[in-house]
Parts: sequence; structure tokens; C-alpha cells
Amino acid sequence: MSEDSRWMERGLALAQMAEAQGEVPVGALLVLDDDLLGEGWNRPIAHRDPTAHAEILALRAASNRLGNYRLSGATLYVTLEPCLMCVGAMIHARIKRLVYGAHDSKSGAAGTVLSVLQPGGANHHIEVTGGIRADQCAAILRSFFQRRR
Repeated sequence: MSEDSRWMERGLALAQMAEAQGEVPVGALLVLDDDLLGEGWNRPIAHRDPTAHAEILALRAASNRLGNYRLSGATLYVTLEPCLMCVGAMIHARIKRLVYGAHDSKSGAAGTVLSVLQPGGANHHIEVTGGIRADQCAAILRSFFQRRR
């Protein structure tokens, strides 16, 4: 199992935590040198906060742990391609790499709908790897929305 796949396994567990709380099942974690710095799952309903996406919560937890909003060299793993807000936060945090599972055909800002992270698209370049455990990441989302209909 690749390192990316191993960390995405944790992201899937976090997504299940979101689902158990009635939130859209997305999980995220930030890793630096094989050390888990912070993690989060979608919680906008629970926090009454539209910015409480899994990625934002993982970035906040990592920044608090390190005592710095710059997270240079870190990799963010997330089960769903990030939206524009989350991509903006990643750029400001100066993360090195983004690894995501399922593509987001409605608001994905890492190449599916918007290509903010393409070289020359922002003042900081982030390496992007998409599609890691994509089938599992998409399945948990599909199942969640089918039950809600």
C-alpha cells in the first residue's frame, strides 16, 4: 500500500465521523515527514460555520500544533477535491502538496471545475495528486446523498 493510500485510509475514517454526525462525509488530514499534524472532518452544521470544511479544520489544527500558520513542506490529504475557499487557505498556508480522493464535478478547484493550483495560477505552487482511493471516497459521498433523498 502506498503512503498516499495509507493516509487516505485515515481520511476515509474521518469522513465516516462526519457522516455519523449528519455532515457531508469529507475527511482531511495534514502530514509532515510522516507525522500527523492535524485532522478534521466537515462540521459546518455543528459549528454553525460555513467555513468549517474538513480541510480548514485540519489546517487550523496543524497551525495550532506548530504555532505557525505557515505549513511549508506539509501534505494535505482530503477525500474530496477541495473547493475554492479551501484551495485559497492551502495557498496561504504554503502547503507543499495536495492529495485528494474523489473529483468534485460541482465545485472542485484543483482542476475539475477550476484550475487554481496550476503552475502560474497563484503566488504559491502546490503539487496535486488526485484520484487516490477515488472509488471509496466517491462511494461514501454517493451513499450519503442517496440516503438523504
